Amino acid sequence: MGIKKSRQRDTVFVCSACGHEEPKWLGRCPECGEWNSLVETAVNGKTSARAARSSIPRSFPLSQVDSQAGTRIGSGSAELDRVLGGGVMKRSTVLIGGEPGIGKSTLLLQTAARAAVRGRVLYVSGEEAAGQVKMRADRLGLSCERIEIFCSGILEEIQTVIEALHPVIVVIDSVQTLYTMEAGLVPGTVNQLKYCSFELISWVKEHDSVLLLAAHITKDGIIAGPKTLEHMVDTVLYFEQADGEQRFLRASKNRFGSVDEIGIFTMTAKGIYAVEDPSLLFLVRREGALPAGVATAAVLEGSRTLLVELQALTVPAKGSISRVFSDRIDQARVSRIAATIEKCLGLRLSDNDIYVNVSGGIRIGEVGVDLALAACIYSARTGLSLPPRSALAGELTLAGEVMPVRRLSSRVKTARSLGFDSFICPAADKNATETLAEDGEDGISSIKDLKSAIKILFSPNAADETRSVAGTL
Repeated sequence: MGIKKSRQRDTVFVCSACGHEEPKWLGRCPECGEWNSLVETAVNGKTSARAARSSIPRSFPLSQVDSQAGTRIGSGSAELDRVLGGGVMKRSTVLIGGEPGIGKSTLLLQTAARAAVRGRVLYVSGEEAAGQVKMRADRLGLSCERIEIFCSGILEEIQTVIEALHPVIVVIDSVQTLYTMEAGLVPGTVNQLKYCSFELISWVKEHDSVLLLAAHITKDGIIAGPKTLEHMVDTVLYFEQADGEQRFLRASKNRFGSVDEIGIFTMTAKGIYAVEDPSLLFLVRREGALPAGVATAAVLEGSRTLLVELQALTVPAKGSISRVFSDRIDQARVSRIAATIEKCLGLRLSDNDIYVNVSGGIRIGEVGVDLALAACIYSARTGLSLPPRSALAGELTLAGEVMPVRRLSSRVKTARSLGFDSFICPAADKNATETLAEDGEDGISSIKDLKSAIKILFSPNAADETRSVAGTL
């Protein structure tokens, strides 16, 4: 009788949480205790990636590290460089998420063609054919001399091309199309995203290259896939669409720069272009008196000072509970401001539905918008219009006090340059007030609380008018 040879298994079950391997599927990982984490993974007989990296580790003094090794690369777009903190850092990974059709592929293709690099750029497309990418490049008028195109989502094939080409920039469009048999038999799983991204990120960390990943987002507006993917990359950018052709690029994570900066773009048939002067982008030019419920706020967006028009509308609530409708300013902030107005000014808002809009569609989260938001809600409720060419900035407390804000002089100067001759702001410190006086800045009204702001904006008898309005409504 011959001895039967044991057949080598083609697959094993690997825990997606800890990497523990089992010959058969189990409901719970015996190593880490996670439920339903074992994923069927192919065994191709080759040395695994973990074993390949199991060389003897060696440390070295931090003092011997060349700090210039992490230099930045210009992306070819001033707005993108602003959000990234001055350019794309070498040996880093940038994850860009956005809605379908918002312009992620266009932005990445323009970056691949205009980046300030001398080497080759590899554009990996898992969703489009090479001819489709070339059609977009021709429509945008981009030079494709240094761009190499590769249309596949198989990780092993992408790694082979990268090792042969050694590109300076690697673009993956999109990360959800990456696939390898090492991470299971089903593409698009959590294990696939984590494994494929880790392999590409590891290669970039060992070379002077940059990895740009495009990602889909869910209906809730967050990047689809595991949250671990955002922890693995160095920078996470969100591409947002406003009303019309405007696009906003924000950073939710940036290891090499600030997350306060915002990039403002315009989407056209010829590509995505940076808005060089966004000063008038969020203002509505009107002749004569302003309608009720309109106020202008001087807010900060990173290193920029923007003047934006806030619009408010109050109507009697349809039911027993009033509601707040605001998608550009946090609804909790609007509710807090409305409660402060009702408490400090005696103007009833709890029986009204409040609608808040921001001209231009920009999303505002800076605390300096509080005073202008309170003024436009007050104006909408009473029907009294704010004086024309007046701007506001200040943080409002629950007690109705107006607190100082950062970079007051910059806000005042921006308002002056756009033709605003009246500026309502909190009482600044002595040094800031003297600086504004030396610069010849007049028309500044310093206030300490919300009541003072209402009296200055509307009339000396605004408090009496508020009581009479509140009594008749």
